[in-house]
Order: sequence, then structure tokens, then C-alpha cells
Amino acid sequence: MIVAIDGPAGAGKSTVARRLATRLGFRHVDTGAMYRALTWLALERGVALDDEAALAALARENPVDLGAERVEIGGHDVTALIRSADVDREVSRVARHPAVRAVLRARQREVAAQGDSVLEGRDTGSVVCPDADVKVYLVADEAERARRRAAEQPGAERNDLRRRDERDAPQLAPAPDAIRIDTTLLTADDVVDRIAGLVAAAA
Repeated sequence: MIVAIDGPAGAGKSTVARRLATRLGFRHVDTGAMYRALTWLALERGVALDDEAALAALARENPVDLGAERVEIGGHDVTALIRSADVDREVSRVARHPAVRAVLRARQREVAAQGDSVLEGRDTGSVVCPDADVKVYLVADEAERARRRAAEQPGAERNDLRRRDERDAPQLAPAPDAIRIDTTLLTADDVVDRIAGLVAAAA
């Protein structure tokens, strides 16, 4: 079974996806971590972030490996490194390239095909796995999303979130049949409970 959870930054995707995967015993596939890992490697190797062909080649030559609690690329454990401010600032520039997205989407499908999976991202239900058994799109009001981002990344400001929203807009693609959940007033466990119910109904 595949569960696809999409939504903008700060809507709660990562926390909810991790907890849901743990509860169900599913693989957690953080598609955003793949783009972050590629961004880190590009910065590390000095690959221009506007060079679409070079970035796509880098992605093909260095498949991202997602473990239960780690992210690896190019022989490096980048689990913590991909959450840096530099990566956060630049990841949208890397993700906007169609050739890069094609390579990473193929990798995401490979990982999801390995067993029951919970995928999180921007377009997992509409593009990566359009046949997902359960599709959810999480939203929250801007103030709450900004608060969550600041908690994850001290120093982050609401203007940073707005810029991120603008950069991410081309990739945000909720599936037409996705269940929309507003997480503004919900705890992560509340959201997990709701999605777990959808999974049980689809099983």
C-alpha cells in the first residue's frame, strides 16, 4: 500500500508522515530529503544550481539512499547536513528543474515499490505515485506554518516562509482526489489518527 502526503512547508508533513509510518510499520519516504541531499552535494562539489543538465547527471550518478533514520548521497551521511540554512535557501532552485525532478521521481518510485510506504512531498499523490491508495493534502494557516518552521529552524522568519512558498509554488500539485486536512488546530497525532483511519478504510 502507498500513502501519499503532500502540502506546503510547515503544514506538518514530515512529523505526520514519520509517525504514521511508524504506527503502520511502513517505509517512510521523504521526497524532500532527496532534493535536499542533491542540493547539499551540488553545493559541496560546486555544481551551479542553474545548470539543469549537470544537476540531473549528479542525481543519476549519486542515487539518494533513505534509511529508517538517515539520508545518504555520494557516500556521505547527510541526515543532519541537509537541514542547514544554506540547503533550505537553495533547495527550491534545484527542485524547479524538470530534468532533476524526472531523475528523483524515478528514484522515489523505486523506493516506494520496495514495500508498504508513506511518501511525503509536494506532488507525490499527483505525479510521483498517482495510483497511491490514500492521498492526503495538508494545509495550515501562514502564522501556524511560520511558527512550526521557526521551531524546526531557529531564526526562520515569516518572510522566509513566504519566499519559500513562492519558490515552491510550481511544484505544489495536490491530486484532485486527495483528502484535504487543515492541521492548524490539530496535533500531529490527531492528523495521524485521521490518516490511519483512511488507510484502514482503503485496506
